Amino acid sequence: QVRLVESGGGLVQPGGSLRLSCAASGFTFSAYDMSWYREAPGKSREMVAYINSDGRRRYADSVKGRFTISRDNAKNTVYLQLVNLRPEATALYYCTALGPLTLLPYWGLGTQVTVSS
Repeated sequence: QVRLVESGGGLVQPGGSLRLSCAASGFTFSAYDMSWYREAPGKSREMVAYINSDGRRRYADSVKGRFTISRDNAKNTVYLQLVNLRPEATALYYCTALGPLTLLPYWGLGTQVTVSS
């Protein structure tokens, strides 16, 4: 059974930092491309960061230079480091997993990030 469990969200002041984690199980993690998405109130869900099985990364323009995605295949975990957070980063953050033979990605339930003073 595939499971993706996000953690690390919370309330942070503008300019602060967080590290989100996504613990994966039930599939061969190292073979899967992993992504972080977010959904803010009243906005569409958007991809913010992506890392493929080879370690190549992509970012949304809105987060380049402030968000960093990484993975630890030994721990079956993908991370998202968020620095210099702005209020517009407030959203529910999800991780996804897409394998070489899967048509649709698996999704976690998300972790809430709130940036507010």
